[in-house]
Amino acid sequence: MMKLRSVMIPLICLVTTNVFAQTDAKTFHDFQFSFNRVTTAWTKFSDSVNKLFKNKGGEYPPKDIYLRIFKAQNELELWAKSPKTSEYKLIKTYRICALSGILGPKRTEGDRQVPEGCYFIDDFNPKSDFYLSLLLNYPNYSDMVLGDKQNPGGDIYIHGGCVTVGCMPMTDDIIQELYVVCLSAKINGQTYIPVHIFPTRFNKAGLNFLGREYGKDTKKQEFWVNMKNDYDYFEKYHKLLPVMYTPDGKYVFSNM
Repeated sequence: MMKLRSVMIPLICLVTTNVFAQTDAKTFHDFQFSFNRVTTAWTKFSDSVNKLFKNKGGEYPPKDIYLRIFKAQNELELWAKSPKTSEYKLIKTYRICALSGILGPKRTEGDRQVPEGCYFIDDFNPKSDFYLSLLLNYPNYSDMVLGDKQNPGGDIYIHGGCVTVGCMPMTDDIIQELYVVCLSAKINGQTYIPVHIFPTRFNKAGLNFLGREYGKDTKKQEFWVNMKNDYDYFEKYHKLLPVMYTPDGKYVFSNM
């Protein structure tokens, strides 16, 4: 089994994600529901999603959801917690229809890579070329430092359809359901919905695979060591730590 070697990184300073003011809640709601695709998805899935959350012990409409993606498994996990609990519960696992590129973070425009790292949903697109879509805030600070500073790429979505050059397609039916869940959380007050993307699960099987396929790629291994801190903490506690950065682009996960 490959052992991801821990690296001591001197923490010079912390840089938080630069976020933008969000649209007024009522304006956002009215805009979204002015599109037939959104009202159709809402009518089709709101009741079944409500039952799904209640069957899993979750609160609906949700106030705090988390999406966790594993590229090697083509899976997107939906987690949620309520104000009554401190731990997230797994609500559902969705199948990602297709992925492009190989394992490892996205570093430049045109590399066809699906990003890896810690992101949040930056926009809801009700008139996407791929039915409905959720925009991620790629590139984040880490991507800008460690990747191509002039052309890091962008427009990374979770969307409908089943084609991709770096996004995460879910088919139209699945994106309708997932869009309804995320839209409900947004309307219910969750300003930023976290989306963390990993190459694979950092369990024994996953580490063995990374060792066989990428054992000589030191840059990827260093990046994965960094991301494994986030994975391990969530696996142990089912909680998220605040995400910060060092000036050289490494993630810092801290409960300080």
